[in-house]
Amino acid sequence: MISCDDKELTVSRRFPRTVRLRAEYYEFVDEPERFLQQLAEQKVPADLFTFLQRPGDPTPRFPYPHEFDHIAVLRIDTYEKWWKQQINDKTRNMVRKASKKGVTIRCSEFNDELVKGIQTIYNESPIRQGKRFRHYGKDIETLRREHATFLDRSSFIGAYFDGQLIGFIKLVHQGDTSNLMQVLSLISQRDKSPTNALIAKAVEICAERRCPYLQYGTWSRRSFGDFKLHHGFERMEVPRYFVPLSLVGRCALRLRLHRELAAYIPRSCLDVFASLRAKWYARHWPGVAQ
Repeated sequence: MISCDDKELTVSRRFPRTVRLRAEYYEFVDEPERFLQQLAEQKVPADLFTFLQRPGDPTPRFPYPHEFDHIAVLRIDTYEKWWKQQINDKTRNMVRKASKKGVTIRCSEFNDELVKGIQTIYNESPIRQGKRFRHYGKDIETLRREHATFLDRSSFIGAYFDGQLIGFIKLVHQGDTSNLMQVLSLISQRDKSPTNALIAKAVEICAERRCPYLQYGTWSRRSFGDFKLHHGFERMEVPRYFVPLSLVGRCALRLRLHRELAAYIPRSCLDVFASLRAKWYARHWPGVAQ
């Protein structure tokens, strides 16, 4: 495991070798010069270092080559404003539906009972959103370790029906931004709208904490785009910096080879691929909940 300034790092295997924070949407580099000096001292085997600026500030603050990532962010003033002005009647009815169906939403302690409930949700289906679900089949110890990150600044929100966990959110707080690190519900309980009610509770918590931004992953119409839009999320640009660490890195940056392959493929082609992949999984796993 490689770490720097008490932050875990990951290095890509593809060309050019790129190092970044393992939890880059939940941790940030506020003093890049000092961080780069530590990377050099540790002789990290990478050609490029990439990092994101904190959400909420789209103006580039550092003198490094940069592009813009698009993330999904909900601007929060008060819960009442979100409820009355930022979502539509359909979304409000979905939130109400959970309560009418007997779903209870509450903050949960991180303990064995919660982890076992999460495991049940993860193991419901090997396929989600038309692709293999990477958490399917993980053992309890692995799940406990993975969800124990950032416990000192995390809130777990559970959706319960008849005493069973049917959905959960892991909400990670940092400064003026909270981040939906995990949002998942049982597919079999979709008719009770637990995910909508969980989002509403997350907004309520952020409003109480006076947190102006709630991030929900990247902005993509292919990845819960409509769901995010209906809950008041919008696309926000965040500077992503690329700092060469070697001659190879400088050449890759000059030749624009620093992004992952998907970044150079037209969105329409990615949509077609995602659709074909979903159909393939549906054909080879008929009857599997997705």
